[in-house]
Amino acid sequence: MSDMPGNILVVEHLEKRYDGLLATDDLSLAVREGELHAIIGPNGAGKTTLIKQLTGEVRPDGGTITFAGRNIRRLSEAERSHVGLARSFQITSLFKDFTVLENVRLAVQAHTGHSFHFWRYVNSDKRLTDAALEILRYMELDASADTIVARLSHGEQRQLEIAVALATKPKMLLLDEPMAGMSGEDSERLINRLAALKARYSILLVEHDMDAVFSLADRITVLVYGRAIATGTPEEIRENKQVREAYLGEEA
Repeated sequence: MSDMPGNILVVEHLEKRYDGLLATDDLSLAVREGELHAIIGPNGAGKTTLIKQLTGEVRPDGGTITFAGRNIRRLSEAERSHVGLARSFQITSLFKDFTVLENVRLAVQAHTGHSFHFWRYVNSDKRLTDAALEILRYMELDASADTIVARLSHGEQRQLEIAVALATKPKMLLLDEPMAGMSGEDSERLINRLAALKARYSILLVEHDMDAVFSLADRITVLVYGRAIATGTPEEIRENKQVREAYLGEEA
């Protein structure tokens, strides 16, 4: 699988145990370069555990993770970020007392290696500000650049978190339930942004919103008890009897 051309991320025989419980069970999947690949499954299926293993937050007990042709299993979280993996979290992880612009500018600063000690220099560095504003415009947050993050809506904070991830200049985005807790209007806005992001980045999306998944995904992998039971196009997944019985049918 890892030798197939066009794959940017390949997971083979991944395994993670917690006190004898298999959270990830001999899991193999591949994400093609330029596709949005969704991971779905019931609560407890191991979706977030998988994301944590991909980012380096959790060490797998077995298997391999290959990203852009490189085995990254032993790399740290920071090292994986620098080779092009960027994650947004289930729960927002932003500087709530800073402005929108300051949050993204700090991410740009960190990625370019500037020191964090010289705040006056950072705030007046036009290159950092211009780079941050470009990302905010792309995420349709530039009108809120000077707004304190704590004053943003939940949906706007999730958009900002993706903007912060984009500041690291990733090759691939790992999005862990970006629409969790959103209103219908905010979800629709983020779906439109993710549709635009598909043109620029490979994306692995973990999401419970099935309308979003089936409208955005090029391919879908279904997890049940840490194991992939099916991978295919949205149409193939809809028609898969095993998937309907194990997961989709529960939502009916």
